[in-house]
Amino acid sequence: MKTYLECWIGAAGALFSQALAGEPELVESLPKPFPAGSFGFAATLQGDVVGRFSAVLDMEILASPLMGEGVDQKAGWAELMREVADAAAGELLAKSGQKCRVEKFEEISGESKVSRAFLLKSSSRAWTILVLDEVRAPKPAAQEKPAGSPARPPVVGPGLELLLDVELEASLRFGCREMPLGEILDMGPGDVVQLDRHVSDPVDLIVGDRIVARGEVVLINGNYGLRVTEVAAPRKRLESIRCLF
Repeated sequence: MKTYLECWIGAAGALFSQALAGEPELVESLPKPFPAGSFGFAATLQGDVVGRFSAVLDMEILASPLMGEGVDQKAGWAELMREVADAAAGELLAKSGQKCRVEKFEEISGESKVSRAFLLKSSSRAWTILVLDEVRAPKPAAQEKPAGSPARPPVVGPGLELLLDVELEASLRFGCREMPLGEILDMGPGDVVQLDRHVSDPVDLIVGDRIVARGEVVLINGNYGLRVTEVAAPRKRLESIRCLF
């Protein structure tokens, strides 16, 4: 089932190539902090999916006449981004049967968190677009727990409480590849090493030698972070403490 983010990517790619001078292409990239100065737009959605979806652009994009010569570039971007937001809502209905509408659309100066990053590439240069997707299906009303239902077993067993405050080193793994020793010795600044993972694939959170979670890379106040989408079973996560011994 299509999500609003997926529909937004498709609508943005199609409308950018149609409406902007030079027919630039929208391609995905790794998240990275903006230099000083950015602007963007946020759409608040209501319906079968609800939440806020924002897109932030590098301020340098306003110096290029992508909207045409003699046109107020910022006003043009506001109109185009509103059109993309509405088109994505229509695409979501067509592809997934989920109704939603843009309840509110406003200009913003930036975001502290990022879900996905893209490059708008023309023949001569490229500009970064960062999006924050906070659109979700409404949570169902909480149901009362039936009387006498079994209690949820604890995540940790007796005796492990003493380890709960121990700090473990966690790292993110974007991917890997095997390389001949000769290539490693010949490597220099500017070389690119291609990994075995697509930019849209989840990254691994590693503790010890175990994958304890997977998720999406985000930016939080200029630092990289991980929005967790999958978590290993408690027993698998506990196996990561072998690195202590």
